[in-house]
Parts: sequence; structure tokens; C-alpha cells
Amino acid sequence: MLIGYVSDENYSALLDVVLEFERDGKSITIARSSPTGAIHADIPHGDYRIIIAKPGFGSKHVQLRIPSDKPCQFRLLSDSLYGYAWPKWVTSGQKSEFRVHSNEPYHLTLWRYGLKKELVKSIGWFDEHGPLANSQTLPDGDFTQTGVGWNRFGFSKKYQPNDECREHGSNTLNCTSQCFFQSQVVTAPERSGLYYFHAETTSGKFLSFPWVVAPAKAQAKIAVLASTNTWNAYNNFGGRSNYINPTQLPPRPTVRARQDLSRYTTQQSVWSSPNSEYAPLSFDRPEPFNYIPKDIQVTDPIRGRQACHLAETEWRLLGWLEREKFNHDFYSDYQLHSGQLDLDAYQVLIISTHPEYWSKDAYLRVKQWVFERGGKLLYLGGNGIDCKVEFPNPASMKCNTWLPNPAGALEFIDPADGKRYECRFHNQVEAPAQLLGVIFTETGIATAAPFRVADAAHWIFSGTGLKNGDVFGTNSLHERCPGGASGHETDKRTASTPKNTAFLAQGLNVNNGGAEIVYHETESGGAVFSVGSITWPACILVDEPISKITRNVLDRFLANKAAK
Repeated sequence: MLIGYVSDENYSALLDVVLEFERDGKSITIARSSPTGAIHADIPHGDYRIIIAKPGFGSKHVQLRIPSDKPCQFRLLSDSLYGYAWPKWVTSGQKSEFRVHSNEPYHLTLWRYGLKKELVKSIGWFDEHGPLANSQTLPDGDFTQTGVGWNRFGFSKKYQPNDECREHGSNTLNCTSQCFFQSQVVTAPERSGLYYFHAETTSGKFLSFPWVVAPAKAQAKIAVLASTNTWNAYNNFGGRSNYINPTQLPPRPTVRARQDLSRYTTQQSVWSSPNSEYAPLSFDRPEPFNYIPKDIQVTDPIRGRQACHLAETEWRLLGWLEREKFNHDFYSDYQLHSGQLDLDAYQVLIISTHPEYWSKDAYLRVKQWVFERGGKLLYLGGNGIDCKVEFPNPASMKCNTWLPNPAGALEFIDPADGKRYECRFHNQVEAPAQLLGVIFTETGIATAAPFRVADAAHWIFSGTGLKNGDVFGTNSLHERCPGGASGHETDKRTASTPKNTAFLAQGLNVNNGGAEIVYHETESGGAVFSVGSITWPACILVDEPISKITRNVLDRFLANKAAK
């Protein structure tokens, strides 16, 4: 009889896992998993306590009725070092848990990441009397939809559900408010910013994980948005992201990625399913892609495929803002979506690096602020506002990611209405070029190059000494796509671009794939400056023209002058 499958935190099949089946306090049988992770056992129907163990992984026991409706997906957590803050974003004075998985004692500290890594405080050593008491367990099944919910079992609990928890059925997995129920809690500092927890074990293992702290009320004229939706879309902890098994986990765990995953085995788009079929992605999971090594400083090269477009690169922009003395407040995507970020309290909003995943509410808030109330927007990134997300609850998001033509993301025809769309967000809301002036295209993807000046007379080039035809943006910290400030993924003008948009420079990427730097104003006095390139923030600390151009725009916007 097939009982189920056993896999690790990445949904990779585990061989030779030992499972002992107990009933009425007696051992009935012992089974071992096959190369596919399958567990077969010929046992009578009924309720069982199953003890699951494998060297290098945390043991656990579960209750199961056999036979179940479908094969059970048993999940074991490796003896790695993982952690995350929950909630992952708060306002100053609010609290978050630190949820750490470690098979040895660890020391935890809190740091603020600006121009330098600043130690905020030592939180303490964490150990327990019992063996491996700092280790966590994984829920069985597809926890990418529901979250891992660490710190729930075996921790001292004093829990009173508040209104938000009651709304979610008193389920703390889906609660992002302040009804905490155990001792591993930290109060957010008064100063807004990107914070990181550092965990170091007795044997020298190191882990870092981010925490977004927004101000309780506006403290600056500039608001900077963390692309927390994009962080979650790329997070494949549990075996799913919006790029790996995007709809749901397949029935059997992965044995070998290049042979098993549809991402590698088919020419069809990974987003070929209708939007209704994409299961939610929980924020309640560790984010290994946002790990930053202990020795890395803000001016060091950005190492790693994912680091080059997620939190580590956004940190470079924050470091530059601090170096250039631009005071700023920091927020998460969800805080913009929910209205916690009061745009009218700020003169300038900056979105950066890779703000690909946005909700309709967030987009309309920003567009109305720019077009109706004179807001100033800096888009210092690429592939922005390309895919609409929804929030079934504050702890998870759902991607509306369907592409009806397998070929790509630009100008597809929807067979349902026969209309042509410029990107996925256009199909769901509207073409974001109406706000940003540009939209992502696949030309130039995974390349990088400098920019060439197209309109040197424009004020953004003041003090740079650049002339038409000159090249700038050659120095970069971006190691995934080295070569310049136009790169990784790039955006260009479309038919939806506002008619008054000024074209200022273009990247020299191959196949005419360079990003287009543009600027436009609104009748209300609003303005938008867009660079259309993921690699821009990776250049801003080390390339003088990139720094000067960005400073020119911020100085102009903060002076509240009508830019001509």
C-alpha cells in the first residue's frame, strides 16, 4: 500500500527515511522510503502514530489515519540554519517574533543596514535544556500555501487572539498583528529602515534575515518601497515559488530538477495555466534568497544570482541615500497596498530594483497621487509592475500570472477577448506604462551595458559634463549581469506611454534591448522619472554619472519645482 512520499524543505525526494508505525502503543511495522521518496507498507486500516527519522534531518512524529484520501506528503527539515521575522514588516514600536531553526545554540543580534551595518542591539543567546530544542518542524503537505508557522510547538505560550486573529479564525499563521504568544519577540526601533537579524551558532554557522521597519508617522520627505512581493514571488522555500511549481506542488517530490520540473522540461511558459489555478504563496516562510553574508559591505560586489535583484541590491540604494544625506522612510509593498503608507505625507516615492509584483490597489494609489495630487515618483528599477497580485489575507499573496501565449511577456493577444496586451498587469488592470512611461520587454534580458545620452540638454544631466552620444553607467556591483547600468531586465516605451514623455537615454544592450530612461509630468504638478533597469541600484554607489543623475532628480523633486 502506498502511504505517501517524504521530502525535504525544497520538496526534494528523500531516500532511506525510516518510518515506524505505532498503534495502541505498539510498533506495527517499519518502512523505508524509496528513491522517489515513496513509502509503502502493508498494514491494517486505522489510526497510527508515525515516527519519522533520517540522519541530517530533524525527527518528528505525526498522527495519520490510513488509508487517507490521497498519499500523504511527509516533510522533514534538514539540519540547516534558517530564520525569519514574523511579521516581516512592522511600524516602529510594534513587535515581531524571530523564528529560528537551529540544531545548536545561537546568538542573535539586530542590525540596521544603511551606508554601514550598524549594530542595534544584542538580543541574546538561545539554547534549551532538551536536545535539539531550537530546531523547528515543517508541516506536512504544501506549506508554501499556509506557511510554516514556527514557534507554535513546545514554546511557552500566553496567547489572547485580537480582532484580526478572530477574523482569520484565531489562526496565528494568518495573523500579522501584535497578539504574540511566546518570548521570542523584538520591538521595532524608532528609526525606519532595512534591518537584519544575525544568528551565529557555537560552531560558527551564520544566518541573516531581513525585517522592514516603517515609521509610526512620516519622518522624512522621501518614502522608499521594499519589493517584498517580489521577494515572496521568488522564494521557493517549500518547493514552490512563482517560478518553480507555480500552481501547486506536483504529486511526487523532485528527484532531479532538470528532469522533473516543468520549468526545464517543456518549452511552454511556466505561467500557461489560468489565473484561478495558482495557489497562494505564504509570506510565513524563511527567505534564503535574502541572506546577506556577514562580511559583505554595501560597496562590495553583489554575489549570487538572486542577490542581484532582491533585498541585497535594494540595500545598495538605501546606502547611497544615506551617503548623499537624503533622509527617507522605508515601507513594504503590503503597507502601500493597505494604506499604511500615507503617500500624501511625502513629496517623493522611490521604487527600485525589481518591483515586479503589485496589487491593483497599490498601483491606483500611486497613480492617483502622481496624476491628481502632484506626487513625485522615481522608478529606479526594471520589470516593474508587470504582474498583479492579490492578498487572500495579510500573510499570503496570489499571483495573477497567466500568459496566454507561451512566447513571452510583451504584446500578447488574449484569446478570450482578442485584445492585445503589453504585459500581464495590462491584462488585469491597465498598462503600467501609463504611469511609469516604460514596460518590461524580453529583449536585452540577462545582459548589461552602459547607457548612451540622447538628450544632454535635459536638466537630469546637469553637472555631469555628458553630451549627446556620450556613454555613462559603466561601473557596476552587479555580478550576475556585469557590464553596466542598463541590464538584467530592461523596460522600454510603448503605445501606452504618455505623449509628453521625454526620452533621455538608452542602454547599449544587444538586440536593441537597452533600457530607456524617460521623464514625464502631470497636470497636477506630479512627475515620474524612470530608468527601466534592474542594475541601476547596483551602480549608484560606484558610478559617478548614475549617482549625479539620481541626485539631480531628487534635488529637483524635493525643491518642488516645476521641472521643464
